Amino acid sequence: MAEPLALYVHWPFCAAKCPYCDFNSHVRPGVDAARHGRALLAELEHEAGRAGRRRLVSIFFGGGTPSLMPPEAVAALIARARTLFEPAPDLEITLEANPTSVEAGKLREFRAAGVNRLSLGVQALDAASLGFLGRNHSAGEAVAALEHARATFPRLSFDLIYARPGQGEAAWREELRRALSLAADHLSLYQLTVEPGTRFATEHARGAFHLPEGDEAAALYAATAEEAARFGLLPYEVSNYARPGAESRHNLAYWRYGDYLGIGAGAHQRLTTGGEVFAARRHRAPEIWLERVERDGHARVEEEALTPVERGREAMLMGLRLAEGIDPARIEARSGLDFDAVVDHAMLEALMEEGYLRWLPGGRLGATMEGRLRLDALLPVLLR
Repeated sequence: MAEPLALYVHWPFCAAKCPYCDFNSHVRPGVDAARHGRALLAELEHEAGRAGRRRLVSIFFGGGTPSLMPPEAVAALIARARTLFEPAPDLEITLEANPTSVEAGKLREFRAAGVNRLSLGVQALDAASLGFLGRNHSAGEAVAALEHARATFPRLSFDLIYARPGQGEAAWREELRRALSLAADHLSLYQLTVEPGTRFATEHARGAFHLPEGDEAAALYAATAEEAARFGLLPYEVSNYARPGAESRHNLAYWRYGDYLGIGAGAHQRLTTGGEVFAARRHRAPEIWLERVERDGHARVEEEALTPVERGREAMLMGLRLAEGIDPARIEARSGLDFDAVVDHAMLEALMEEGYLRWLPGGRLGATMEGRLRLDALLPVLLR
């Protein structure tokens, strides 16, 4: 039986580039949105022909800033995906948006287009932090957009970034409580990291700011889970909190190592065909992506069949981020290898003794809170 499918649609354009962002996003003085929308439809058609008629469980419009897309382009992509695949009865359709007044004014149109889950990039609730993070909205606009979105969409999530320069635990708890009072059923709470190639990387290297580290950062992470739990939101993944049943189905497809298509500039995908998992990536530059799609129907620049070991490693890397952990049988099914061929058993035992990993009910392997804080360090020594 074919793996169910998630669909990711990348809109690579933003009004401004945030200083912490290392995503494939671009600022352009003008965008031919209609032409770009037609190309997305063409690439969707092409990839659907290769994937076959699968059960479609989610569609996610990400970026960039997909709320800058014309709502009619979003509607056309949703409608076409519904005909190319077998949509699940509870098909989740998410669109990322920024809480500026301009974008908030289009929310009803996106809802009419078929979007049933909105993800708002709030990031902070005070003016100084929003300025530091390079955001184009005010705290007041963020609150107004959240209230509008709650009245418009059945499901709502929003993002906050914490562990900002000078942010102590008490201040973060206060800000988070305010955010949780505005939340619906899902929050993404990310610790600020300095990514290579960003403006923050340059500024951080010259000592322009310092971030909480070590015990201070760990205390902020623990406080995040405590405050979210008071409002009934549980940490089902390292940085994501939801009421039971409100988890992001699209992101769960990634973390559970399911199949997904990715269309648009720079989008990645994993697709099972003939018993093999193929990894593909599209050209990152929007203009070149557009030209190639119009010429060839797609803009794939890389595609390879992953080896069994690569499949096992990827499934472990993603699955241990989840509170539910990973099922060794799932790892074996996706990789074609015995679990012991993927994991260093002696290291697994050592990490359990240290309190970083544990066996969960049902024979699943999971990371403890201490382990989730250190996954980047643990996984290289755990995996063969």
